[in-house]
Amino acid sequence: MKIWLATVGHKMPDWITAGFNEYAKRMPREAKIELLEIKPEPRTTGKSIPQIMEAEAQRIFASLPQNSLRIALDERGVSWTTRQLADRMRQWMGEGRDVAFIIGGADGLHESVKNGAQQLLALSAMTLPHGMVRVLLAEQLYRAHSLLHNHPYHRE
Repeated sequence: MKIWLATVGHKMPDWITAGFNEYAKRMPREAKIELLEIKPEPRTTGKSIPQIMEAEAQRIFASLPQNSLRIALDERGVSWTTRQLADRMRQWMGEGRDVAFIIGGADGLHESVKNGAQQLLALSAMTLPHGMVRVLLAEQLYRAHSLLHNHPYHRE
């Protein structure tokens, strides 16, 4: 199983990159996390926000691996506990399913991306910075995997 984080945004601060890399390197080979950075649409072209989001949606769709389960991050999505994420991860691993988590840019995700996802997932009811979301999600994926393998990282 491979886990993809398709995220609109690049040139993140060093602390974002370091945080993501720390959790990504902890993941075992059978649940490897790969980052797909998608270039944001320039805000200087005179395009409207809906046009910008549509352009970013096209880049997102072009970057997603074929046949992956698509989970779009949105504050209006369902909330999972870490245990529920671990249960889902067990299921995906059992099915040999690749999973793509989609993180929007500064303006969020275009409706076509949300509608094209099999799941809308909320990390929080609050709006979070997209750079921070990649770190939080990578940590939760590591935590879920450690829970599945009785690693002491997760405590309940």
